[in-house]
Parts: sequence; C-alpha cells; structure tokens
Amino acid sequence: MTLGVVPACVFTDEIQTPAETTADAVRAQYEATLADVIETVGSDAVAAHADIDADTIAALAAGDSPTLTVTEAADILAASDDYPPADTLQAELQDHVMLQMSSAVLDVDALARGLDGDHDAKPLQQKLEGRQPMTLAEYARIHRYVAAQNPY
Repeated sequence: MTLGVVPACVFTDEIQTPAETTADAVRAQYEATLADVIETVGSDAVAAHADIDADTIAALAAGDSPTLTVTEAADILAASDDYPPADTLQAELQDHVMLQMSSAVLDVDALARGLDGDHDAKPLQQKLEGRQPMTLAEYARIHRYVAAQNPY
C-alpha cells in the first residue's frame, strides 16, 4: 500500500481508499518510512538526533510497533536530509488535519465521536493543536477517519 509519493509529507499523504484502509495499515506505512530512515541514516545517528532510546529505534528498525509520539516520529524523519525539520513536519501535520476537517465539515466533537468515543473533544483538540502529546497510533486513526469523511 502506498499512501502517497512525496516523502516529506508522510503524515499528510493522501490515503487512496480510506474506507477500505485501516488505521493500523496507515500506522504501518508511517513506521515503514521511519524504519527506512533508520536504515539509511543509521541507528546511532537517529538516536543522537532524535533523543530517542536505542531500544525504541531498534524495535522500529526490526519492524515492530513501539509506542511513539508524533513528535518523536517527526524527530526521526528529521534525522534524514530528505525531510524537513521536525517542527516543520509537525506544523504541516496540524495544518493538514485542520484543513481536511474543514473540507469534511468535521468539528472536534464530531471527530471525537467518529473515533468510537475513545477521545473527549477537549483533550483531542489539544492534541491536534500540539499542546498535548499524540501517539503515532492516535494520529493514524485520526488521519484515516478524516480522510474517510472527506468528499474531496
């Protein structure tokens, strides 16, 4: 499965068939991209750049799914010259979600309900705005759900 073609936009790539794509598949694509960066740049260089423990980096490189925040994932990508700085990636991600929510005519309450009631609207909004940490798994669910709701 390919989410898109522009590596700098891994978190914002278009999901071609969101209704048939699971959040786990979206997360797996993110993790595959992270593993590619680790392989290309090297575990030690990623660990030094991203300030993430070696066990987490080794797990990603081995194809496992450790718990990561979006911030940590952006830091890993930013270790490569192929990606923009982590803060740029995070800003792009936040803008993307807000624009897609607008296109889908989703407010935070509707998004929270659409995520099977796993989130309350206020903390979810704080995560979307970057004021609270968001896991990569949470973001994959949000990215997939908003894409499935967006008619454009």
